[in-house]
Order: sequence, then C-alpha cells, then structure tokens
Amino acid sequence: MSIATKRGDGGTTGLLYGGRVRKDAIRIECNGSVDEAQAVLGLARSAITVAAASGPTGYGTAELDQLLVGIERDLWVLMAEVATPPAKRPKLVAGMSLVTKEMVDRIDDLVHGLEAADVMPKEFVVPGQSFPSATLDVARTVVRRAERQAVHLGAAGDSFVVPYLNRLSDLCWLLARAVEAEHLTAQTAKTPKAR
Repeated sequence: MSIATKRGDGGTTGLLYGGRVRKDAIRIECNGSVDEAQAVLGLARSAITVAAASGPTGYGTAELDQLLVGIERDLWVLMAEVATPPAKRPKLVAGMSLVTKEMVDRIDDLVHGLEAADVMPKEFVVPGQSFPSATLDVARTVVRRAERQAVHLGAAGDSFVVPYLNRLSDLCWLLARAVEAEHLTAQTAKTPKAR
C-alpha cells in the first residue's frame, strides 16, 4: 500500500473515526502546527550534545532525549484528540487518543523542577545562544501557535489540549535556557547603532 493515496488531491483530509474536512480547516491547521512542533522537538533532540546538556538541572543528554521523546509521544495523543470530530469524542481513550490531566501535571512538574533549578535568567533573553536552545525556542513559538489555533477550534472546554500546549510552551522556554552555556540577555547584547 502506497503512502500516496491521492484521497487528498481534492483539498480534503480524513478525520479520526470518519469524516473529511478541508485541509485549511482550523482543526487541520492546529494539527499541522502540533506536527511542526513535534518535528522541531526532534531537531532539538538531534542538536543536544553532552556539552549543551550540562548545567544546573541535572539533565544529561540521555535524560533530555528521554524527556523530549516522551513529549513527542504525548503530541501524538494530542493530535489524535484534535483530529476527532466532537460527535466521536466518546470513542477516545485517555492517554492514548485523549489528553489527560495527568499528562498536563507531568509537564507542570517538569516546569517546577526547572524553575527550582534556577535556570530562569533575570533579564530578557535573546534567542540563539546555542543551536539546541534556538531549536527549543522555535519549538516554543510553534507550540504557542498551536495553542492559539486550539483555542480558535474551541478545544478549551472539557479538553486538556489547551492546558497541555500552554504548559509545554513554558517548558520549551525553560529547557532552552537550561541547555544554554550562558544567557545572552538583552542587557549584554550589543545593540547596533542607528545610522
């Protein structure tokens, strides 16, 4: 069976448990952003080295890799929920195709752990101090876009999609700071002189 089914040639795509929508529907836009965030997190995984993963958090390269893989797998669950029409929501399975409070709590715990490790800079951050941190900053902005799209979709009701994305963007920001060798802040960055 080929991956090129040609069913999407007319500009529609299938939803979980049946039905089709236009490829530019907000549900598909949201999942596209989550898919993009997952890919950027994969890029971050490949960019993190032993040197980049040392610091006050206690995370080594293997621990960061495991953490990011876990998040990437969570995003599969989140995409399944987003790809399901409201009428088919009862078919979703907690933790497999439905985001749970426990999934949000895990991200919360990671955020609190990084905050306790004092990785937060005291001033504005200029992204790009290192390639791994820059990729995590890109992931953060893509997650924020997905969060806005999820709100537009109406996923903020009894769903944990929006809280998960909200916490994940915070976590990406903190992880970016944690893998930086040092913080390049707005105060220490040289501002080009006006001409």
